[in-house]
Amino acid sequence: MGSHRNCFTKESFILSVDVGTTSIRCHVYDKEAEIRGSCSTMVVPLYPEVGHVEMDPEAIWEGFITVVKGAVQDAGVHMRQIEALGISTQRATFTTWDRRTGIPFHNFISWQDQRAAELVKSWNRSCTMTAIQGVMKVLYFFTRQKRLLSASRLVFSPQHVTFRLVWALTHYKQVRQAAAKGNCCFGTIDTWLLFKLTKGKVHATDYSNASSTGIFDAYQMCWSGFLSSMVSIPLSIFPKVENTSYDFGFTDPSIFGLPIPIMSVIADQQAAMFGECCFDVGDVKITMGTGTFLDINTGNTPHTSSAGLYPLVGWKIGPEVVYLAEGNAADTGTAIKWAQELELFSDVQETSDMAYSVSDSDGVCFVPSFNGLQAPLNDPKACASLMGLKPSTTKSHLIRAILESVAFRNKQLYDTTLRETHIPITKIRVDGGVSTNNFVMQLTADLFGRKVSRPHHYEMSCLGAAFVAGLGVGYWSSREELKKLQRADDAFLPKGVPNGSASSPSREYIPVIQSWEKALRRSMNWYKP
Repeated sequence: MGSHRNCFTKESFILSVDVGTTSIRCHVYDKEAEIRGSCSTMVVPLYPEVGHVEMDPEAIWEGFITVVKGAVQDAGVHMRQIEALGISTQRATFTTWDRRTGIPFHNFISWQDQRAAELVKSWNRSCTMTAIQGVMKVLYFFTRQKRLLSASRLVFSPQHVTFRLVWALTHYKQVRQAAAKGNCCFGTIDTWLLFKLTKGKVHATDYSNASSTGIFDAYQMCWSGFLSSMVSIPLSIFPKVENTSYDFGFTDPSIFGLPIPIMSVIADQQAAMFGECCFDVGDVKITMGTGTFLDINTGNTPHTSSAGLYPLVGWKIGPEVVYLAEGNAADTGTAIKWAQELELFSDVQETSDMAYSVSDSDGVCFVPSFNGLQAPLNDPKACASLMGLKPSTTKSHLIRAILESVAFRNKQLYDTTLRETHIPITKIRVDGGVSTNNFVMQLTADLFGRKVSRPHHYEMSCLGAAFVAGLGVGYWSSREELKKLQRADDAFLPKGVPNGSASSPSREYIPVIQSWEKALRRSMNWYKP
């Protein structure tokens, strides 16, 4: 560990930045985990072609600097009072750059980008994949090694970095040439920021971010040489993988006026899990932001899935590794924002009341798949759709159908998690911007048949990165102390269940969900090659 300022007074703080899909936020936290200052700026996605989603690396960097300075100013404190910096970032959004100059070869290619969807599909159907899966099944039969079972179920996804990186190596000549000469750096947003903050001294990531790329072996805890050689990605371009709580060095003094210790980088969903204090096996966290991510703590064992749940490293702190299993739906906040742009409502706070103003959706079903359907359906070619429209359909019916679809996808992910992991669920905590919608929260509780809790501070990724950084410098002493800092939650109990204990899901919604599932099937495989 580096020499950090360890005489903590009430005048020292932890700084945390979350680089999300739509915004960059920075919070200054005090010892009580209260936010003392904040600043945010928007992330502007670029759409150069249909299905392509990019971000400008320089805009991300400038936004990062702006929010850090803005939050410290808002808190009315000095940079010298910042004990440590924690960084949380969206996952699987990457760029490549020149190792010597630090200049990117291309924009960030977003996790939402679909440019490699056809490549993914052709690989998943290929004889090579069939052969690999067959060989791994045989090897698993004889060895019973879980990683071989996982390899036998290997299915590529457009959301993973793998084939978007293959696409970049194929289409950008300078990336290929730099990789051949050993001058190419690959990195997700955290790696790019570390490189910039340290003026090129550090090319690193952490286990949570690495495991979210699809090129990392969560069983062996290293970049997958087998996978990289199979798709011709040179291992030399990858960053070093460090613990989530790690002394990554100091920010260059020229950036903020003095060096600040960088003590954690962590992927946003894993950060939210840590911020929610989901430290125990069976703890579930659902984040409803741009997309929905359901994560369950599986302890010290990676989960081997057959339905699209993905085994991730939650965090590695010291020798301890905590694994998660994750399912996601790509279009949650996206669908609500789309409805707002169509002027179905003006203020997002109205939507819950609009949904409650009608007794049902009048038979309207909304399929939230602007970016395909993920687990358990796994169809990148599905389209977003509204079905069952009638002359009697009103804006309120449309809003109710859109909000219902968010809760229905939550239910699909929840059922898949129960079916696949066989882990008794201990608690369910929900965060993210869409969690402020009471209609979605109540319907989710009804469909799950159990209590779901919402924290008062719903930006948990920032808090999680702050917690990890703070623990790393002794600002907070233990996870038990972090649990005591949690504020009272809003609890949503399923209808007719007074204490929120597990019960049968709301039966009145069974025919509605059946209609919605019919709409899902009709939306699948819409965009044919």
